[in-house]
Amino acid sequence: MEEDKIINKPERTEIKGKGDNVIEMKGVKKSFGDKEVLKNITLNLKRGENVVVLGRSGQGKSVAIQCIVGLLTPDEGSLKVFGEEVADMNNDELKELRMKIGFLFQSGALYDSMTVRENLEFPLTRVLKLTDQSDIDKRVEEVLEGVGLADATEKLPSDLSGGMRKRIGLARTLIIKPEIMLYDEPTTGLDPITSREISELILNMQKKYKPSSIIITHDMECARITADRVVIMDEGEFIAEGTFDALHKSTNKIVKSFFKDIS
Repeated sequence: MEEDKIINKPERTEIKGKGDNVIEMKGVKKSFGDKEVLKNITLNLKRGENVVVLGRSGQGKSVAIQCIVGLLTPDEGSLKVFGEEVADMNNDELKELRMKIGFLFQSGALYDSMTVRENLEFPLTRVLKLTDQSDIDKRVEEVLEGVGLADATEKLPSDLSGGMRKRIGLARTLIIKPEIMLYDEPTTGLDPITSREISELILNMQKKYKPSSIIITHDMECARITADRVVIMDEGEFIAEGTFDALHKSTNKIVKSFFKDIS
């Protein structure tokens, strides 16, 4: 892997306890038939850190995420989350692990027949098993205010713009206060202004809730705004990592191709 010096961004809020690894991947390999998707993945995610993963489609980024939550099992290597080997977990342990991990999918994955309130209450009642309505209401109001949609409570997803649906999807994920966030192309399909708003929201939510996050994106502006560290994947391997600014100056041909339109 090409090493680039890690440069701390002065505008970021330093998170207490940051530095402990919450995810540790070492020599992870995964194949489907004759196709080797993950060839030799090694990556640590620190507590409170935002890591952006850049790579062309079909490079194995989503497969890596599925391995992290135990939906897929690596063929070789070690993958630990919170210090525990995921492949060794039983079903109950995997269920407990997934309750600590939040996902934001490209679509936002809202339930179309439910209002915004009902979408947000769902993980509280079904996942956290909360029954105190006053506590539920407080959490819903807090997270809606955090994403700037306090007045959208009774609307249906069909009444919302793409950017608003993405915000509600983020709110629904953060309402259970996960320790790890996994973002899959969070700005796909959005116009540049809305994409920037979502990227800034991801950063603001990191400061407020302090999750450790992996952000898969093709959006270089999203990477610039959100990343403490950027990792570049090519042909199933991580070929470079560093801050956005450090990688922007890289002489590696593949790395440069991602930054060719960045001034």
